[in-house]
Amino acid sequence: MRASNANVSYQDLKKVCDFYFERRPSRGGDHETYKTPWRGDPRVNIQNRYGKAKPYQVNQVLAAVDKLLLEGK
Repeated sequence: MRASNANVSYQDLKKVCDFYFERRPSRGGDHETYKTPWRGDPRVNIQNRYGKAKPYQVNQVLAAVDKLLLEGK
């Protein structure tokens, strides 16, 4: 995932998000939204695009996971 953010399956990224973050109810559409533990309204959104995750969303998820692990949560 870190080696190539352009070739990550949507299902793989969804599994990472399900493990680290709290899934928020979907309002339809093709986005999944996850709540992160930080103050305010931070969240991670991912979107299925032909079975793949969007590269910028992979980067956002990895950055959030790194921050979470650094904080020891």
